[in-house]
Amino acid sequence: MKTQNPADFIVVTGLSGSGKTVVSRYLEDVGYYCVDNLPAKLIPELVHLWQRREVGIDKIALVIDIREPNFLKEFPAVLKKLKIKPFVLFLEASDEALVKRFSESRRPHPLASKKSILEGVRLERKKLAKIKAMADEVIDTTGLNLSQLKEEISKQVLKQQRQLQINVVSFGYKYGLPLDSDLVFDTRFLPNPYYVDELRELNGLTKKVRDFVLDSEMSEKFIDRLTSFIEFLIPEFIKEGKSTLTISIGCTGGRHRSVVIAEVLADYLEKKKLKVKIIHRDIYK
Repeated sequence: MKTQNPADFIVVTGLSGSGKTVVSRYLEDVGYYCVDNLPAKLIPELVHLWQRREVGIDKIALVIDIREPNFLKEFPAVLKKLKIKPFVLFLEASDEALVKRFSESRRPHPLASKKSILEGVRLERKKLAKIKAMADEVIDTTGLNLSQLKEEISKQVLKQQRQLQINVVSFGYKYGLPLDSDLVFDTRFLPNPYYVDELRELNGLTKKVRDFVLDSEMSEKFIDRLTSFIEFLIPEFIKEGKSTLTISIGCTGGRHRSVVIAEVLADYLEKKKLKVKIIHRDIYK
């Protein structure tokens, strides 16, 4: 049986338009398997499979709300019968904020088919009062932007600081730019091992090529400015709500200079206790 961490099993519920979809996508980004609008009566079966590791999932998050026809009746009873307690997160917002969101999105409120949006919002708030009282955490999203909401989830639900996944990719310009690049840096101005006979067939992972590329004043200045620039940008990307940052380092063929600089950058970031993955896309082409 699985030993539960309090945040391994999360139920996200709350008012329509309060941000449940945003939260679900963020939880997916940080490793949760998310299920949207699962009928309440099926929750025990999913939890049973999850506990027995029969579905190969470490962390799950269920988004369930008033769209599910029997939600109000079945969810409280199901929650009480579960052998493992989920962390219940309830999202809400002011009437004004919810009306504005529905008006801007032009989506119908689930309880406003024959009423105004405001009437639907107020009716749903009343119906969900008992569900809200069962929540472990209530977050008001009225004044929160996307990044701030993610920050609240990290602190209040996951009990951790958000961590940015940084991918450092070396590549060759002759094979095209990596399509998922956020930042691209060109190293074709650095000393080129390709023109040294004994280095041409080696790659940037070898000591000889690394020493050749790094043994120049230009390389030293470039690395100093590159690492300072990246270190400056990372907190800003986190504030903006980014979960993955791809930094691409290019040279002509992707075998020598870009590989060396990518390795140096990745080492630097890892020493800063950041989460880094390095990919040498074209090193063997």
